[in-house]
Amino acid sequence: MEVIKRNNIKIVGKGEKVMIFVHGFGCDQNMWRYIFPRFIEDYKIVLYDHVGAGNSELTAFDYQKYNTLEGYAADLLEICQELEIYDAVLVGHSVGAMIGVLSAIAQPERFSKLILITPSPCYLNQNDYYGGFDFSTIEGMLQHMKLDYADWSGIYASFIMGNPDNPSLAEELAYSFCHTNAAIAQHFARVTFLSDNRKDLNKLKTKSLILQCSNDAIAPEEVGEYMQKHLANTTLVKLKATGHCPNLSAPLETIAAMENFLF
Repeated sequence: MEVIKRNNIKIVGKGEKVMIFVHGFGCDQNMWRYIFPRFIEDYKIVLYDHVGAGNSELTAFDYQKYNTLEGYAADLLEICQELEIYDAVLVGHSVGAMIGVLSAIAQPERFSKLILITPSPCYLNQNDYYGGFDFSTIEGMLQHMKLDYADWSGIYASFIMGNPDNPSLAEELAYSFCHTNAAIAQHFARVTFLSDNRKDLNKLKTKSLILQCSNDAIAPEEVGEYMQKHLANTTLVKLKATGHCPNLSAPLETIAAMENFLF
């Protein structure tokens, strides 16, 4: 299947250098609408949907291929090959950030800089590592998704988004969840929340920026500090923004941090 159709690729912008945006779980490329317009004068912007999200081709979803995050990284690298992308700036949110990390490890020539927004290499608490969740909590969440996906969408959208003073943000995320194929979303959630890519961090050589929020229930501050410690060439910026999705809740602060890193 044609890669452009498979991942619903959209290209805008006037620059020669590429900036590619990788969305997180339960979202699609629309989640970047407050961020990418700032960069269209300086970059060629590449937006896409993971298979199973947004307006991607659902028939391209393969449970075996996407049983690890490497399957999603393979898609990203196929996009880069199709569009002849090299030395791009990659902007990844949440699990999209880790998909970007895995892609840059596999083919470092494709990316010159990574901007990692609220990333986590491992969501499970293990020994002296604090990822934010114990196994029973994640299993309970996955069972909730399976039993009542619509109810899960409303509850977890608020949990993930934070910012209770602005409920429209959680409503938008819940809407996005509900417009994702439920079976695929459940599979992607299991792959995401049970992944452990901590051992991959020291393989990354690409210069990177980590944007960390406070009161992030998905990627707590300890995770950002862990990543800073284990990535060789990275800068950690703690935003004033709260919650897990500053690309929606605090786009101006997010853009400012990106600009400081890029220009």
